[in-house]
Amino acid sequence: MKKVTVHVTLKQGVLDPQGKAIQTSLHSLGFPEVEEARVGKYIELTMEDDADIEARVKAMCDKLLANPVIEDYRFNVEEAVQS
Repeated sequence: MKKVTVHVTLKQGVLDPQGKAIQTSLHSLGFPEVEEARVGKYIELTMEDDADIEARVKAMCDKLLANPVIEDYRFNVEEAVQS
């Protein structure tokens, strides 16, 4: 089994109103050093081991997990820890 972690973020230049709200709130809470906040998504997948796993994950990101017009993504594939 493989554990896949996917990070999806807005592309640079795309407005992030949620990130701006977080930045403003942090400033009002006494954290003026925060220059910018950007919000994204973190997704964990547990998958069967497959020779094409990276191509499959890329297809999942392109078709569902990210909007390639306004979002970038990166992913990491590693051995799943069995408990």
